[in-house]
Formats: sequence, structure tokens, C-alpha cells
Amino acid sequence: MALINPSILSADFARLAEEAKAVEGADWLHVDVMDNHFVPNLTLGVPVVESLSKATDTPLDLHLMIEDPDRWAPQYIEAGAGSVTFHAEAAAAPVRLAREIRAKGARASMALKPATPIEPYEDLLPELDMLLIMTVEPGFGGQAFLDIMLPKIRRTRELISKHGLELWLQVDGGVSDATIERCAEAGADVFVAGSAVYGADDPAKAVRDLRAKADAATAASWGCAH
Repeated sequence: MALINPSILSADFARLAEEAKAVEGADWLHVDVMDNHFVPNLTLGVPVVESLSKATDTPLDLHLMIEDPDRWAPQYIEAGAGSVTFHAEAAAAPVRLAREIRAKGARASMALKPATPIEPYEDLLPELDMLLIMTVEPGFGGQAFLDIMLPKIRRTRELISKHGLELWLQVDGGVSDATIERCAEAGADVFVAGSAVYGADDPAKAVRDLRAKADAATAASWGCAH
């Protein structure tokens, strides 16, 4: 079954607790942490994540778009994150970091920017619980989906299957009812959706509709089991 992770970046930051409750039918709540160094934007940090984790029963999917994730990732787990994604381009020791995240009880995930190929990281895949393919340049919400990422999603799914891994494949950026089927057909099974959820009149219904579209496309193409 497809997993839908609404992005809190598209929510009303003055009402984060309410916005989190509005999507409690979602699988995870995606939280973008940006430091204005790795990406040209600044969002939120450890104290807000800690407060958010207490305000919702939906597990938190942290996406660290920051420099030095090796140092900061453990603090976000302590703040309540159930999954922590670090960027391959920013991590000094990705295998060590993935193992530390797992040891602290969270799911370990690695993200790749659009221009970063998957192939050099093939040997790292068994160390991960999820791989995130960015389908926009990281740093800002509301960007248009990059269709040129679809072949990369397919290649990544092929590598996951080749090694027989139980590895989730997440996509983030421009995911909507117009693009989610193509992502699912290419092999993604976890979908971050920002404005497509929080820009809808009924965010909870938007989550259900996106999941249904992804499941239908998955069943028609490659199949998926969690």
C-alpha cells in the first residue's frame, strides 16, 4: 500500500498542532528542516519538532536539509522523530550515520538531490530503511514536478529489487493528483505531498484520494508490499 506523508512546510505555521490533526489519517507527517546553508531557506529546529511530536499521534518523517547532519540527526530522534532523512551530499559518514539513526530507534533514510545519481550509493542501500529521490531542487515548497526524475526512480527501484531489500522509495517535490500515478508506476511507494494536501479544502480527503491513485497505479504496474 502506498504511504502518504503530508508536508508540514505547506501548512500554516501559526497553527501547526491543528494542521497536524487535520491529516491524522496520513501515514507519516513530513517535516522539512532547513538551515539556510545547505539550502537557501530557514524553517524550524529541534524545539518545534519536539512540540509537534507531542501534538500528534502521526509519526514524524524528518527531512534534514542541513549541513552536518552527522551531528544533528540524533537530536531530532530524541525530539520525537520516527524517521530521519539526511542528504548524501551533506553527510560526512553516511553509513555510520544510518547505523546510529537505527541504533537510536528511528528509521534511517538518505536523500538525493535531482543531479545526484543513485548508482554510486548502491552498496549503501542495505544500511537504509528508505531512500528519498528529490523530484524538485530542495529548499522551497510549491515547485513544479521534474519529469526527468522518473527514470532515476525506475533505476532505484531496480536496484532495490536486485538486492531483495525491504526499502521504501520516497519521492518529494511537486507530488499531486496529476503526478503521483507516474511516480508510483516508476516504483515509488512513499509520497510527500505539500500543497496538494494543505491547499485542499479537505486535507484528510486529499490524503485518501492521493493514496487511492497511487495504489491503483502500483497495482497496475509493479506491485508493492510493506
